[in-house]
Amino acid sequence: MGALAEGSYEATVERITLSVGRTPVDAIHARPKGSPLAGVVVSPDIGGIRPLFDDLCLRLASHGFSVCAVEPFARVPSDDRAQLDISDRLGRVATLYDEVQLGDFAEAADHLEATDGVPSVSIIGFCMGGYYTFKAAATGRFERAVPFYGMLRTPEAWVGPGHSSPLDLVADACPTLAVFGEADPWTPADDIDALRSIWTGMPDHKVVVYPGADHGFVHDPDRPAHREADAADAWRRAMAFLLE
Repeated sequence: MGALAEGSYEATVERITLSVGRTPVDAIHARPKGSPLAGVVVSPDIGGIRPLFDDLCLRLASHGFSVCAVEPFARVPSDDRAQLDISDRLGRVATLYDEVQLGDFAEAADHLEATDGVPSVSIIGFCMGGYYTFKAAATGRFERAVPFYGMLRTPEAWVGPGHSSPLDLVADACPTLAVFGEADPWTPADDIDALRSIWTGMPDHKVVVYPGADHGFVHDPDRPAHREADAADAWRRAMAFLLE
């Protein structure tokens, strides 16, 4: 997560378990020393919570945020989940339900408010997590949202009874900064143009497209698509937006 420079706050990170009804949900919790400026829920990419996101949460906390990241496949038993590779997870997305994912985000936000006393909670997400972040932005639960290259229409392979399409919801989104790569096949230009059209006249909603950037260019420095300068710029924009 090197493109997100460490901030000035001392911070700690830990693995926790949230209780959503009777379901244990694996999560990451990070917080700065002292009083946090605000809370941030993190919706990971399809790979779920892992060391990459421990580092991301810790870095966000070093900027003064109290942070909670939740595992998107929490209903898969942990031993079974550990055996899933990315293709397995991609094959299971159609079985996920918006109601469940958004409920887990709300529980994470509640945890930050109850545990860390944050004055407000925003949400950020990456790839599939960005897809869900667009939907979470329309629930009324979050102050602000930053989806990184989130899909604006449900991909054909993900269509299932539990999924709505983000473009059907974004008119009701909280202030949102949407970050895309120009060369990302998951977010074609027509979809981004449709988003811009919906947000016309809504100055608190912003779209940023990085020329030549592919899917996943910000959050994982080990990916071939990573672009250090663009990622650093996207993080600067995101940090400023979350604190507006």
